[in-house]
Amino acid sequence: MSRRITSLLAIAAVCVAVAPAPASAQAPKKEPIDCSQVKCIALTFDDGPGKYAGTLLDTLKKYDAKATFFLEGQYVKSRPSYVKRMAAEGHELGNHSYSHPDFTKSEAGTIKSEIQKTQDAVKKAAGVEPKLLRPPYGLADLQVSDIAAEFGMPMILWTAGSQDWSSKNVKAIQKQTLAVAKPNGIILMHDWVKQTVDGMPSLIKTLKNKGYHLVTVSDVIKSQNLEPGDIFPVPEGWEK
Repeated sequence: MSRRITSLLAIAAVCVAVAPAPASAQAPKKEPIDCSQVKCIALTFDDGPGKYAGTLLDTLKKYDAKATFFLEGQYVKSRPSYVKRMAAEGHELGNHSYSHPDFTKSEAGTIKSEIQKTQDAVKKAAGVEPKLLRPPYGLADLQVSDIAAEFGMPMILWTAGSQDWSSKNVKAIQKQTLAVAKPNGIILMHDWVKQTVDGMPSLIKTLKNKGYHLVTVSDVIKSQNLEPGDIFPVPEGWEK
């Protein structure tokens, strides 16, 4: 072997040895958050994806916060790119019916169709199927519970609401949310309310300063061991 070839091989070997590992190999794997050990809160957004969802997703990404979106199938169909992005960025997708009827005043066939059409729309948009159901208006009865069980989904309500749909005022939404925030809380919000989205950067920073980790509903309810058809938090007077 010539001296020139030998030198080139030696240089190549050194380059390989000192070449940095791929970024994916260097990045440490993020440990899952244990909400039994740290303060967690789940912000949930109903009736979307709303037209301000893109801005909301930008904010959540900037502050490394996760959320759960209970989606209406009709808006999933009209804004699929938001749904795809939600899933890609690690947010949780839930089923909130297709057109938001009161399930307690609906026939079983209607309820099943509303749920299935939304499952199909989310699967088409994002390649995943929701595992959680939030019935419209937070209203459910034994028939709804039985149907949720057929779909393999527990029903998720909320520990408190931001009242954003009512006040539509940035300061009022922030004040109300902070007033009802508690460890493992599930907060009801809406991404179609512009004031909610506008106030989100400051709200997230304040929650983080109070020691909260902003996580998905599934992170918060992990210790509840919910079965399909169960409802959580259990409403007053609810009997299974």
